[in-house]
Amino acid sequence: MNTKKMILAVVFFTMVSSNLLFSQRQTWSETKEQKAQRMGWWTNDRFGMFIHWGIYALPARHEWVKQRERIPDEAYQKYFDHFNPDLYNPEEWAAKARKAGMKYVVLTTKHHDGFCLWDSKHTDFKVTNTPYKKDLVKPFVDAFRAEGIRIGFYYSLIDWHHPHFTYDNIHPNGPRDAEERKKANENRNMDIYRQYMKDQLTELLTQFGQIDELFLDFSYPGENGKGHQDWKSEELLALVRKLQPNVLVNNRMDLDHTDWGWDFITPEQFMPQEWPTVRGERVPWETCQTFSGSWGYNRDEYTWKSTHQLIVMLIETVSKGGNLLLNVGPTARGVFDDRANERLDGIGEWMRFHSRSIYGCTQVPDEYKTPQNCLMTYNPETHRLYIHVLEWPFKSLHLPGLKDKIEYAQLLHDASEIKFYSQTQSGSHTVETSKENDIILNLPVERPNTDVPVIELILK
Repeated sequence: MNTKKMILAVVFFTMVSSNLLFSQRQTWSETKEQKAQRMGWWTNDRFGMFIHWGIYALPARHEWVKQRERIPDEAYQKYFDHFNPDLYNPEEWAAKARKAGMKYVVLTTKHHDGFCLWDSKHTDFKVTNTPYKKDLVKPFVDAFRAEGIRIGFYYSLIDWHHPHFTYDNIHPNGPRDAEERKKANENRNMDIYRQYMKDQLTELLTQFGQIDELFLDFSYPGENGKGHQDWKSEELLALVRKLQPNVLVNNRMDLDHTDWGWDFITPEQFMPQEWPTVRGERVPWETCQTFSGSWGYNRDEYTWKSTHQLIVMLIETVSKGGNLLLNVGPTARGVFDDRANERLDGIGEWMRFHSRSIYGCTQVPDEYKTPQNCLMTYNPETHRLYIHVLEWPFKSLHLPGLKDKIEYAQLLHDASEIKFYSQTQSGSHTVETSKENDIILNLPVERPNTDVPVIELILK
């Protein structure tokens, strides 16, 4: 190539690159108000169901069983060969989610083992090649939409099955020694795998209608790991935004250094002490939690949280301005196990009477102080405070700084009035005093027969 042609080629490449970057920036361009509007349904709904399901339900020893036990592909194949969820009934799943008060769902379309729940044209490692033979995602989407539940997809950036996904420090089948791993990777091409991800995400984001949440999982940057440069996260996100402009995307593509590379952050398996911040500013957040320690079905795990713990977890999450994505790991036959059903039923019974303290609610304004042994949420649209009483007090509940601010008070589960006063109450045997600007709620002696009683305060 002569010098003139080389210069023209460089100029052309620069123009194409600049146009692509400009196109991506245009895709990501959004004001805070526009983002808040796009996320409005999510910040209102607050409660969703996570579903981890795949061939790892057969060993029933955690969804990371292939990596934890370093199972080679040929041994892991038996789970693919015997996967036949003959009792799969997505309508039943959707009804359980709705009754539990869940407003959206996120399904693991592909987890780290690479197995796909839909009939992808880009792999043979998919459900339609198992004994079950049928796509699982389409009937799932139809069933949950019929219940009015929004649809989210989980898609693993990691893929331990794909022949061009390079070995790293968590790959179950790769060499442990760094030099040996480097040599083994000479026959693997991440460009091919990156295109595979784009092709599969294109299928997921074009074949199933509006997708409301996309949970991409996960990055582990650094030496012998993978981060945004390995995924080409900027390009991947640009594709997602192009195909589904309204979808909400989590923060696991290693783009935390940007303000456009994610919509919400995802603390996992722990409860933040306060509303999380990024660069000093409160951000949308969703904590994903399990009933027990595993995401996939784990037959012999017994560290299950009680229904009460889970309800309190939901309340606490909302009290800090967040969303709860609570996980179910169905069995290999396609049903929720009894422990999951029991807890979903219990949450649903509480939500039947108390969802008003969850939907549309958030952290209370700083001017309101939370009483002892309580959690509070606030609905800015209806201008109501909700006091979730974790330990029922005897007769009186003191509320600081609320004098002349409450129009009416009631127990939420039965709408029965709670009287309140601010002046000193005294008699021959009783002296009940309150600080200036405080009020006292006059509670019934007997604790209401509900898991976590809620007092609704209608503000003036």
